Amino acid sequence: MVVSSSTHVQAPSQAASPLQAESFGTVRHVANPRRRAGPFPDELEAVLGREDASRAYAEIRAWQGYARTPLTRLSGLGHALGLGAIHYKDEGGRFGLGSFKALGGAYAVLRLLCSELSTAVGHEVRSEDVLTGRHASRTAGFTVASATDGNHGRSVAWGASRCGCRSVIYIHAAVSEQRAEALRALGAEVVRVAGNYDDSVRQVAVDAERNGWWVVSDTSYPGYMTVPRDVMAGYMVLALEVVEQLAETVAEPPTHVIVQGGVGGVAAAVCAALWQAYGADRPRMLVVEPDRASCLLRSAQRGRASAVTIEAETVMAGLSCGEASPLAFQVLDAAVDDFLAVADTRVAQAMRLLAETPHGDPPIVAGESAVPGLVLLIEAAEQPALARRLGLDAASRVLLTGTEGATDEAIYTRMVGRSPAAVLGGQG
Repeated sequence: MVVSSSTHVQAPSQAASPLQAESFGTVRHVANPRRRAGPFPDELEAVLGREDASRAYAEIRAWQGYARTPLTRLSGLGHALGLGAIHYKDEGGRFGLGSFKALGGAYAVLRLLCSELSTAVGHEVRSEDVLTGRHASRTAGFTVASATDGNHGRSVAWGASRCGCRSVIYIHAAVSEQRAEALRALGAEVVRVAGNYDDSVRQVAVDAERNGWWVVSDTSYPGYMTVPRDVMAGYMVLALEVVEQLAETVAEPPTHVIVQGGVGGVAAAVCAALWQAYGADRPRMLVVEPDRASCLLRSAQRGRASAVTIEAETVMAGLSCGEASPLAFQVLDAAVDDFLAVADTRVAQAMRLLAETPHGDPPIVAGESAVPGLVLLIEAAEQPALARRLGLDAASRVLLTGTEGATDEAIYTRMVGRSPAAVLGGQG
């Protein structure tokens, strides 16, 4: 069973021919000619607006265990990379789930149940009614389902357990068994399918339709917009916290924001929230994704949400997505200045750089999918032409979205050479 949407998504214009990507070593770059200046456009308010953000923030702040995640200034690393400042938003501790995804999937599950229960009982059902078990006999009959590389599924499973409903989470062949076990620990039934992430998205849609389940996906497709929009609204909380934290420390707003790709949901959420907050003075927005799964860069080249074939899995497992979300790309196409793709080769180096703190910064445990932005900064420090292209210099204040911690401790330990506990405990 699929949730439809009344949100109208305009068909994007199609370029006569795809834009060419410029190469800087292993980095590919597309400057977005459709990027819009000025305040946040009125027509995008219907896609991902201020009301969506404020509603999500009010709800999530009321959840038990809520706390803002750290925004850490990495002064030493910033100086070493030739920058004025780096601020790292560390999502590793979000609700104990290890990533920013805790904000989106769980919020969307709650919104979905409130909507369906309101229809069933004939009056408004509030979130606290669901979370306190007032409708437990009804929620027990709901099943939510989703496809995941790991983190989104954990959020959906956690949200389902909080709301008293069943969850079925689909994972693809390359998802580690430790990540599968983390899903089961949250009460999810885990179904592993052959193929890649996009194959699991298609399979869960088929099975949900047959079984009467509710799909809670972070990617949109024709006829399915409401839930992904709620997921992205939850993600906007990350950026709203950043705005508050910078203001509280009297730090100047960033000149550059670097956010991960994937299907585009978190990138759209962060870009929209910061554009709404800073208006025409918003930072330069950069989206970075693995070169093995660069669906957003391909979309930027074509001027419409597009797909790529994943021929080999990236080590940045949470970003191994071959199809861009049309709803997210509608925001990104207007908001993003630069679309980039980076190779896997420096991912472990970036993770170790945050863990080992050779420049005197606090140690940070960052998972594989948390560091493509830092990979880009390392490349730019070594390639002056790339730095110039992106406007990065000693006056730049860069916000990095550290979207996950060690969501698979075995993989983290193998790549960094120390366990997460050892990193945070300062042990060798």
